This record gives sequence, C-alpha cells and structure tokens, in this order.
Amino acid sequence: MPKPKLLITRRVYDPVLQSLSGVFDIGHNQDRDEPFTRSELIQKLADVDYLLCSVVDRIDEEILAAAPKLKCIANGAVGTNNIDLKACSARGIVVTNTPDVLTETTADFAWALLMATARRLTEAEHYLRQGHWRGWSFDQLAGVDVHGTTLGILGMGRIGSAIARRAQGFGMSVVYHNRRPASDASLARYVEKEALFKSADFVVLVVPYSPETHHIVGAGELSLMKPSACLINIARGGVVDDKALVQALSTGTIRAAGLDVFEGEPALDPGFLELSNVVLTPHIASSTRATRGAMMQLAADNLLAHAQGQALLTPVI
Repeated sequence: MPKPKLLITRRVYDPVLQSLSGVFDIGHNQDRDEPFTRSELIQKLADVDYLLCSVVDRIDEEILAAAPKLKCIANGAVGTNNIDLKACSARGIVVTNTPDVLTETTADFAWALLMATARRLTEAEHYLRQGHWRGWSFDQLAGVDVHGTTLGILGMGRIGSAIARRAQGFGMSVVYHNRRPASDASLARYVEKEALFKSADFVVLVVPYSPETHHIVGAGELSLMKPSACLINIARGGVVDDKALVQALSTGTIRAAGLDVFEGEPALDPGFLELSNVVLTPHIASSTRATRGAMMQLAADNLLAHAQGQALLTPVI
C-alpha cells in the first residue's frame, strides 16, 4: 500500500524528518529553505494528503482548491492567521498548531526586547562599534529603569501569563487587558484598554492576529501612552499600525519600541530603519534550537497521529 504524500514547506531538523519518513512519502524543502511561490505551492499540493507548513505560508481557498486530497494541515506555529480555517472546515480538512512548547522561550524574548529597548542596548552597541565612544559620562546613552515600573500586557494568554511571572522579579506592577478577564491572571490586574495604555511604562503586545485585532494599536492608542513609555510587539505584524508607530517614535509621542514582527514582513516600513529609538529583530521570539525543534516535532506528531488513526494532540479544527 503506497504511503500518503506529505509536503513540508520549509527545512526541518533531521530527526523530525526521520520520524515522518517511515509513514509518509515526503516532498520537502530541505535544500532551498525558501518560501514556495504561490504557483509552486499550488503545483506541489495537487496530489498531497498532508501538509506541514509555516506561518509564512498563506493557505487560503485558492490553495485549498488546488489540493483535493488534502486531509490535514499541521501549522508550525501557535497562531493560525495564515490559514483560512473556515474554508478548511468546509472541506473537512483538520488543522493543528503548536501551543505550549514555545510559551517560555517567547516570554524570555519579550523580556530581551523590553530590556534592550529600555536600556538602549542596540543603540549603545552601534555607538561603540562605529568608534564613537571616547570615554565615560554621567548622561551617556541614559535609558529608563525597568524595576518598580508598570508593565501592561495586551493579551493575557499563556505567553502573557509567563511574561507577568517574570515581572515579579523586577518588582513591577502588572496590568492587562483582554476581551474578558482571564481566569489565571493572579499576578496581574485587569484594566480597560485605555487605562492600560495610559498607565503602563512598558506595553507588551501578545494578542493573536485577526480582523478584530488588525491595528488594535494605532495612533489613538499611542497618543494615550506616556512620553517615557516603550512598546514591545512580539505578537504579529498588523496588530500595530506601523506607519502610526513610526510617526509616534519620530515625534516623541512615546520613548521607544522593540519589534519582532512587522506588517508585510519580511518587508518593513523603511521609516523604522531611520530611527535610533527602536530595536528591530526578524521574527525570532521562539527561535531557540530546543523550542523550534519542539514546534517541528509537535507538528510532525500531529500528522503521524492523524495518519495512524489516533487522536490529534493539538487540534484547532
């Protein structure tokens, strides 16, 4: 009996590929590891039963229509805004994601961005590397304190809760806003969205992307923030109006920002590149070898479970 066909859109670690090879006839992207073009993806999915994709692969109705045999999509991410879930449901295609395994690593990175932004680390490194350092002075590259300040978290899910736990070590007050109060947010106080932006010294965004959260942070929200405040986005590009943020950073509406995600990434608003008060990283919040390996393996294990008639580990639909 022939093996079901699986397409893996990006390079995965060899042990993950090996775990799948006994069950599936695999088409992979190990050598090139660049996103397939839309036409390439349509062509490759023509006779595929299973798909392991990444957050940069847009799986919409047109793509699904080109994959009449597709049974299961394993998304190598927590968020599924890259997949048309309604269209998948209508076609009887199940979708899985990779929650939990990246929570702590992503929370760590939120703090890395927060600290780098508060203390001007990238600006200081560039200053030194470019040969501008001529000696010590009291006000040289002065940043702002983190300890004893107020942290605001927009989106108190798993990652938001992990960020709030870390704030305790800095003696911070933590406030958060969700669509509704979270049941497990004992370390943070629920406030309305406007109050969060007005009171927080650091605002960390951890909301999933959806039509409802598109530009949830725009010029209005930024204008509520303290001039000394910093914005940290580890959520998704599109939850922030990047043009409005460039304007706010340029005019001193807020002090600084730390960004791991951008609208239209890997492209980004060129205005960010002209600013010294923004820390920029290329969507790497979950990128440690252990965590990315766990994400890949969880995606793979979901595919194996489906192919072997077992319950999915982390179903979305």
